[in-house]
Parts: sequence; C-alpha cells; structure tokens
Amino acid sequence: MHEGETTLVCHVRAPLVADPVESRVETLRSLEDGPLVDTVVVRSWPDTVRLDDEGDHETRARYERFRSWADRRGVSIQPPFETRTRSSIVEEEGIDVLVTPTLCLAVYREERLVGVFPHSSDGETHTVEEAVDALQDGELPRPLGSIESSPTAEPRRCPDCDGSLVNGQGVFICPDCAWVGAAAPDGWESLPETGRRTPKTVSD
Repeated sequence: MHEGETTLVCHVRAPLVADPVESRVETLRSLEDGPLVDTVVVRSWPDTVRLDDEGDHETRARYERFRSWADRRGVSIQPPFETRTRSSIVEEEGIDVLVTPTLCLAVYREERLVGVFPHSSDGETHTVEEAVDALQDGELPRPLGSIESSPTAEPRRCPDCDGSLVNGQGVFICPDCAWVGAAAPDGWESLPETGRRTPKTVSD
C-alpha cells in the first residue's frame, strides 16, 4: 500500500486532441481511486502563452513551478516546453511566448510536486507514456536525475521547495511544504508523513 495521497494532474491543450492524447487521458482517469492513485485532475491550457504581463498568469506559474522542480533535480523540461519570439505588427521586437506541450503529467504526493513528464536527463527523454505504463504496472513513476542539494551541506535545504530543513533526531522536516525525509547516500529519502494531514486540493 502506498504512503500518502497521490494526485495526477494532466495538462492538455484545449480543445482535447483526438487519439492518442484522449486515450491516454482516459487511461489516467481509469487509475483514479486505485491502489496507487487517489485523484486524477484534467486541466486545459493554451498552446502558447505570452511571457509579458498580458500573458496567462496561471499557466506561467505552473511552468515556473515545473521548471523549478527540474532545476533542483538536474533535469530539463525544455523541450517539451519552448520559448519563441513571434513577429508582431504592433511591437517591433516581437512577442516572447511560451509553447506548451500537447500533454503534460504532474505527479503530486500530499500536494508536493514530485514528478513532471515529459522531462529529459542525459540526452534521454522520459515521456508521459512511460509514466502511464509504470502506473498500469503497479508502480509510481519515479522522477529521474540528481538532486543538486547535498545532504551534508549546511544549511540543509528541502529537496522539494529549497526551504530550510529542521532536524528532529535524524528526521528532517520542512516547515514550508511539510516534506519529511532522511539523509541518504545519494541524496534525500522521503519518509511517510505520519500523523500529518493536508487538504486534498492541489495548488500549482
């Protein structure tokens, strides 16, 4: 039995594209309330977003959170996300836009972002399909790449939000995002948040 509530948030371009994207979304929905997944949320986003003040602030905030997750683990989400400059008859220098992927899967454990698919590491792309296959095989998809923060560095930083950790007799707690874990030889090891209850909503 898995520890902590797991929420999958599937971001798709609107309107939904026909197969194979729609079939993957339906596969994810079928996993809800199963042995691994508690909640599946499907959200739409535009294919492009302006990066200036006139852009979609919600989509830009999600992208920044995904990019922060990738930076902490030494992986990349560019591509599938891309930034481009588009010509404009109004602005001589053009308009900088963010191009979103057709399908993007974010994995949360107790509201903490723990995985974004697709992402790339060492020249290899790890896709939404890989994550879905892992879930169908009864395994939670694991984010790849290294966590830059060293468990021996001072001050000790949270691997999820980079906040300062509090040491409680070898168990480290982040007051900012409620991450709980212990130092491991190759980074941090998450531990079950015993006795901690958080709302079942997802904030990104």
